[in-house]
Amino acid sequence: MNVRRSAAVLAATVVIGTATPAVAAAPSPSPSLPSGLYGSSDPTYDGVWRQSLTLIALYRVHAEPAAAAVDWLAGQQCESGAFPAFRANPAKACDAKLMVDTNSTAAAAQALSAVGGHGSAVTKAVTWLKSVQNKDGGWGYTPGGASDANSTSVVIGALMTQHTPVSTIRNGAKSPYDALLKLSLPCADGGAFAYQPDKKGKLTANADATAAAVVGALDQSMVSVKAGDKKNAACTDAARPTPGDAAANGSAYLAKAVAKDGHLTSALPGSENQPDYGNTADAVVALAAQGGTAAASGPLRWLERNSAKWAEQNGPAAYAQLILAAEAGGADPSDFGGTDLVKQLTATGPAPVTASQDDSDTSVWWMVAAGLAAGAGVGFLLSSRNKRKQP
Repeated sequence: MNVRRSAAVLAATVVIGTATPAVAAAPSPSPSLPSGLYGSSDPTYDGVWRQSLTLIALYRVHAEPAAAAVDWLAGQQCESGAFPAFRANPAKACDAKLMVDTNSTAAAAQALSAVGGHGSAVTKAVTWLKSVQNKDGGWGYTPGGASDANSTSVVIGALMTQHTPVSTIRNGAKSPYDALLKLSLPCADGGAFAYQPDKKGKLTANADATAAAVVGALDQSMVSVKAGDKKNAACTDAARPTPGDAAANGSAYLAKAVAKDGHLTSALPGSENQPDYGNTADAVVALAAQGGTAAASGPLRWLERNSAKWAEQNGPAAYAQLILAAEAGGADPSDFGGTDLVKQLTATGPAPVTASQDDSDTSVWWMVAAGLAAGAGVGFLLSSRNKRKQP
């Protein structure tokens, strides 16, 4: 899945090579926010990203989003199939001045696949992503940019919507997994993943990239990520490492990174180290995807105790990240350290049609159908797993 930094944050990291504050002040409100959009801050750099994460999080807790929210996201797509970070005037055709990116496109594809009814839009988005695949098998933030672990991993999630083995999506001989393996470090350097090589080709361990890449290497996505059953063992170098080997090593790196304080740490030049809430939430997802809920319990409990203020300051994407972490880690999103994350998230935008915040797998719509059937004298109760909607 990797719920990683917003498209705007990732773009800034590529350009200036710095991380963002772990707790950032909320951006200035936009003078006129589009109807259907979640959040009250300027969507210029993260509108599609935060809307996509919100819809995915609502899907994960069995909530039916408002039609206006889905329509807003679908309306951001360009004719090419790509998505920009934000399209101020959807009625105007996309032109060369509007920058589209792989992260927004891949996240939107996953979100529209989850809500259903947008199969053509999802297919167009994935087709565009395939068309800009790099020769090393991966993707950069912008088309043609150097491949990075974060972008490649979120695109893997989008590719999975087409029910085609990711290993078969290639540019020449290279698949997305080849790109991730190229960014994995040996155990002598911690076994983590790098974001991308520096100008000299050197790889540096990056916790955010590692959390994203673990999920991608395990062939999972934001929509489908679930607790795994593989042990988070010590890092082990293999003669010919597989994506699974790299995921295990990356998970071992994350487990060690959160062992002392229960969270990942972020530092800006000239400032003191501080907790990195967003990347800690991503690490929870990665640790759970590899080793199950027990492997993620430490940082998940830390988030339950400490993340409320951060989420309030950062809005929909932050609440969505916490919901995804809670879901993967086996916690209750409706009572996360005393906070109802689902309620807080839905309060930032148009209310969802329905929401189920208990632990039941029963579909609300099946329950309605059962009630109607009972009223007609059939007298039966339908109870089943709420099947995921396919495009």
